[in-house]
Amino acid sequence: MQTGNNNFGSLGFIAGALKRVEEFIFANRMWILFIFCALTVTMAFFATKLRMDAGFEKQMPTNHEYIRAFNEYKNDVIGANRLTVVVKAHHGTIWNEEALARLYNVTQAVTNLPGVIRPSVQSLWTPNTFVNVITEEGFRADPLISSMIMPDTLKTDEIDGIQRAASQGGFIGTLVARDQSSALITADLNEVDASGNKLDYVALNHLIEQQVRRPFEDAKYEIQIIGFAKQIGDIADGAKSVLGFCGIALLLTAAAVYWYCRSVRLTVLPVVCSLTSLVWQFGTLHLLGYGLDPLAVLVPFLVFAIGVSHGVQQINHIVRELSLGKTTEQAARSSFTGLLIPGTLALATAFVSFITLALIPIPMVKELAITAAIGVAYKIATNLVMLPLAASTFHFTHAYANSAMALREVRGKWLKRLARVAEPRKAAWVLALVAVVFGISIWQSRDRVIGTLQPGAPELRADSRFNRDAVAITNSYDTGLDWMTVFFKAPADSCGNAALGLYQDKFVREIQHVDGVISVDSYANMLRTYNAGYNEGNPKMSVIPIDPENYGALSAEIGRVNGYMRKDCSMVAANLFLSDHKATTINHVIDEINRFKGANHLGGVQIELAGGNAGVLAAVDDEIAKSELPMMLYVYAAIIVLVFLVYRDFRAMIACCLPLTVGTFIGYWFMKELQIGLTVATLPVMVLAVGIGVDYAFYIYNRLNRHLADGQSITKATEHAMLEVGVATVFTAITMAVGVATWSFSALKFQADMGKLLAFMFMINLVMAMTALPALAVWLERLFPRKQPVRASSLLEH
Repeated sequence: MQTGNNNFGSLGFIAGALKRVEEFIFANRMWILFIFCALTVTMAFFATKLRMDAGFEKQMPTNHEYIRAFNEYKNDVIGANRLTVVVKAHHGTIWNEEALARLYNVTQAVTNLPGVIRPSVQSLWTPNTFVNVITEEGFRADPLISSMIMPDTLKTDEIDGIQRAASQGGFIGTLVARDQSSALITADLNEVDASGNKLDYVALNHLIEQQVRRPFEDAKYEIQIIGFAKQIGDIADGAKSVLGFCGIALLLTAAAVYWYCRSVRLTVLPVVCSLTSLVWQFGTLHLLGYGLDPLAVLVPFLVFAIGVSHGVQQINHIVRELSLGKTTEQAARSSFTGLLIPGTLALATAFVSFITLALIPIPMVKELAITAAIGVAYKIATNLVMLPLAASTFHFTHAYANSAMALREVRGKWLKRLARVAEPRKAAWVLALVAVVFGISIWQSRDRVIGTLQPGAPELRADSRFNRDAVAITNSYDTGLDWMTVFFKAPADSCGNAALGLYQDKFVREIQHVDGVISVDSYANMLRTYNAGYNEGNPKMSVIPIDPENYGALSAEIGRVNGYMRKDCSMVAANLFLSDHKATTINHVIDEINRFKGANHLGGVQIELAGGNAGVLAAVDDEIAKSELPMMLYVYAAIIVLVFLVYRDFRAMIACCLPLTVGTFIGYWFMKELQIGLTVATLPVMVLAVGIGVDYAFYIYNRLNRHLADGQSITKATEHAMLEVGVATVFTAITMAVGVATWSFSALKFQADMGKLLAFMFMINLVMAMTALPALAVWLERLFPRKQPVRASSLLEH
């Protein structure tokens, strides 16, 4: 009994503190609003300086074992951040003077791009492309195109010699298309130059278009370009459409708010307050030294949706108080005090939800978490303080109050039928149905995929120029565009250890037949090629030599070629070219590599993963897979703790959290059916869905608790709560769902997918909050009746 009195005393203290805060801010409302306006103008200045900031290395999990191995050997193997450019003739082959001259000029243009590591550039024209020639003296490596040949004065015999050398050197299918209608150029990029300046991928993409594609693409030739730099640049350009679609969503929201409140001032107010926090968010990001990653460009607008949600609840409360005959200031004061606790609780939960994303050790995700958390934190000031303060300066007539009352009665009629879900018998049926759906959704979502499910760039449409180029290049070349480098780590000075080459050779023979592996280019393959070359091309000598001296001599020759080994043979590499970078493909290949490691051992030699762009993606997917469950548990733990601190009641924790959990698993099921993988782009959406779902639950349960404190039965309290906030909750969910659904028409596929997923999650969480939550609340009260009356009203509502 003493504990109950202590709780009541603490609640009374907090209620008194809230009342003092209310008196202070409303007594100084003009000064506070002036400070908000001045801050907005200041932040708007800094917000205009915010720029897109993409980075390949930002996507790498910093401490993942794959990335540690990649960073250790990245100077000895093929770079993961590679640009590929193809010169393709629309008719005929490239074996003519015009085509080869164009290939030369494109090679020079690529070489001169900022960020390009010049020694890494390779095409038919570069000196690092040579042909192994067998002579009477043995093995000799000659440049494929002699430095004496000039592109502007090519003769027929020279062209024939180049074609013959490309065929003899094994470059058909690698540097030249199988049908010989095109040739490619590859170049590795360095993200940071010698002066420490970061590469601007958005600007680089524009330079690629201006200096590589436009000058050399015409009716005769096509220039195809792929690589991270091109992909992220195209995404950044497509992200400009985000503003257009967000503008459409904003107009739809404003129109819906006007339909709801029938007041231009109350329509503009929540939108302006939400936009204000967006300006603060952008300005703060610039001051903290952050940019806006193209893959995270949707996050601020997702946070904007949270602000609109809370703004509509404020407008609903104000309009309801006006309809009861209160003045505008009285209604605004009631809205501030009544919604400050549940609103702060909901926003604090969303804040914690986004902060948990920082647990994933991927720099881009951490930046995304900071971006979202800053936006949510600012909502407390703009939507819970600024909005009621600004509303209190308005004046509304009795006629408006009467019309608001009439609208409330009309809209409440259908909610009265829905509120019957609070009747015990109907609540039992609802809970039974929810349990069945919950079980099915868990089962259906069990094999959802972490990572991308489409080839090419999954963020772009299948018919985008980038993905069309990617498909065309994949169909024309044998090496594929996605590769994974497997490192064989050996003791130093292992260049005479033939067992190392034999061990990798066995690995290559087994792994090259794995589904998803197009081909394998390895140190062991080079040993076979060089050994045959030194023996007059005898195919019987295409084997790994076991004589230490011969083996060591061949290793020294291979060491002159970048991409296969370290000079002392302490690492030799195998490059696995994959059919695509879909998560299913990468995971299957890694499983087979691990199977080989488990079944085959060589003393002192370790197989380590992984380099190449597929290796980086594998590390990202692995970190998301490992972080997803702990992150969600942290989110729900935070929700549970916050709910308990406010309501001091386990019934509230179950009623608010269980429907949210059901909605989350239904969302996973939806992602699986629409083939949307869980990636760094989709993960924030699932976290946001939890935050929005909590908003619905808190506002409904807050009113329910208020009526319980007034002595009503649980059934009546639930009915009244749904009637009072149900319209605003339904209205908010439908409005935001319709707004983000317009994203489905975006040129960016990932924005379209996010629009579908968000719209679905808004509606699912609405359904759960309007059905499962009241049904749970009723039966929890019946199963665990209270021994003392609810005393939370002094804290949660006035």
